[in-house]
Amino acid sequence: MAKTPRSIREAAMDYLSRREHATHELFQKLTAKGYEADDVSAALQRLNDQNLLSDERFTEAFINQRFNRGSGPLKIRAELRQKGVSDAMIGAFLDERELKWSESALAVRTRKYGSEIPSDMKEKMRQSRFLQSRGFSSEQTRYAVSHSEFD
Repeated sequence: MAKTPRSIREAAMDYLSRREHATHELFQKLTAKGYEADDVSAALQRLNDQNLLSDERFTEAFINQRFNRGSGPLKIRAELRQKGVSDAMIGAFLDERELKWSESALAVRTRKYGSEIPSDMKEKMRQSRFLQSRGFSSEQTRYAVSHSEFD
């Protein structure tokens, strides 16, 4: 395989045709394929300049996907950090959804355990641990285990 700028672009576009990628994530994938880091950086910069690669677009799509899947903001933040997205960008996009996280936690709890509010402490703790493992904060978890969808 020739390691030309054109082949780097083709490989990058192949990845981007499947889904959005963060710049850092795409850089790691391409360097793992054996492309030179400097060449990959230059190619990714060109893709950014042409708006074919966008960390903003990736972050928004990633958050929407994870939100719809029932993940909480703490888990989403950790996953985005692993993909090399800046904390400032993560915060900007997660803060847009601030009002919906408690409702999302309630919907996740209701899907798993039903709409009845847990009455004993053992069950509340079990449901709280589940929600926290999904990435919801303590405050969001408390809301979810003390409300029903019909409140």
